[in-house]
Amino acid sequence: MLGLMVAISLFAAALLAAGIIVIRAAMQKHLGIWLGAYLKQRWGRDRAFNPSIQMGALHILFCIVDHFEPIRIETPREKHRERMHQWLDRFPELAVRHRDSNGRPLQHSWFYPGEEYDAEFLDDLVTLCSQGLGEIELHLHHGHDDAEGLRKKFLAAVERFAKHGALVTQETPPRYMYGFIHGNMALANSRKDPSFCGVNEEIRILKETGCYADFSMPTAPCVSQTRKVNSIYYAANIPGLPKSHNWGVDVETGRPPSGDLMMIQGPLAFDWHNRKFGIFPRIDNGEIQHSSPPTLNRVKNWVRQHVHVKGRPEWTVVKVSCHGAEDRNRDVMLGNSADQMYSDLEREYRDRPGYRLHYLTARELYNIIKAAEAGMTGDPSLYRDYVIPPYCTHRK
Repeated sequence: MLGLMVAISLFAAALLAAGIIVIRAAMQKHLGIWLGAYLKQRWGRDRAFNPSIQMGALHILFCIVDHFEPIRIETPREKHRERMHQWLDRFPELAVRHRDSNGRPLQHSWFYPGEEYDAEFLDDLVTLCSQGLGEIELHLHHGHDDAEGLRKKFLAAVERFAKHGALVTQETPPRYMYGFIHGNMALANSRKDPSFCGVNEEIRILKETGCYADFSMPTAPCVSQTRKVNSIYYAANIPGLPKSHNWGVDVETGRPPSGDLMMIQGPLAFDWHNRKFGIFPRIDNGEIQHSSPPTLNRVKNWVRQHVHVKGRPEWTVVKVSCHGAEDRNRDVMLGNSADQMYSDLEREYRDRPGYRLHYLTARELYNIIKAAEAGMTGDPSLYRDYVIPPYCTHRK
């Protein structure tokens, strides 16, 4: 009897210890911000959505947004050039080996840091853009800022990039437009530390300086992660309030735009095939990196989150991120791991009946979302230039 009581006590102690570990991990990963909304969303989507029954072809809209930072102050200029040359030499070879359902090669969106402007490297990226392999967008690291200072930084960056044909449209008169990723994962002061941002009104300033959409999310496990997940929605700037994009109004077919800025989120989920200590699922925030290579299980998990415009469920958005210029990420972006990811995408969502795969830039993805909002149907690739024409870097 005593032995049984000891065993029960040990078991209870083990459960308590495990519970403490789980709670501590949840707090460190800031799960309380988004877990409830995620579980509610997953329950609803898993019950309501079955593409093989409810619709014809399921269109996978695949977009990579790259926090592209070839310059590192701790490395010499020649190392920066070597990183760029890797992309100039290897990405075209990779891109032409892979085609989507329309026969189009890979598309990449290079979000280049405005504060690290370098004419040589912008010209290098334009070389890739002119081959029809992607487009340049805007990335910015900033901190201890104020609204007017931030506005000047955005406008200065757009002006510099436009000298290379980036962020300026092929139309008369041209427009200066850009997609944005916050470099410090602190959009609208969402990290509670002004050294990473400092400007509560960033959403409004982005809109006023030509930003068409934000592509920063998700940022989990960072505290800047929004409550709203796996969504495409409009955020409204609320004067004086940080992180006003924490929630918003879903983009919906037939519903007029609202708020100030569209938020295009990537997948956020749990990876049950990659568990910590073999027990706890890791968070998958859709970032491709050396420590989280783009396996087939991850690809399927991204699609399963079913990010879409409300009312257009057959157009599924898979917007994933990376830091493509980092040396340690070279294989997952340009090598065998990247090659395998695209092969998996094409085998699963191009070659199988009932699926169509579309490789898109950030601008093209936004255009297709706007087309869905306007009630367009059918082949989404017809709407790649729906409201914003190609930039002047793109081949005509």
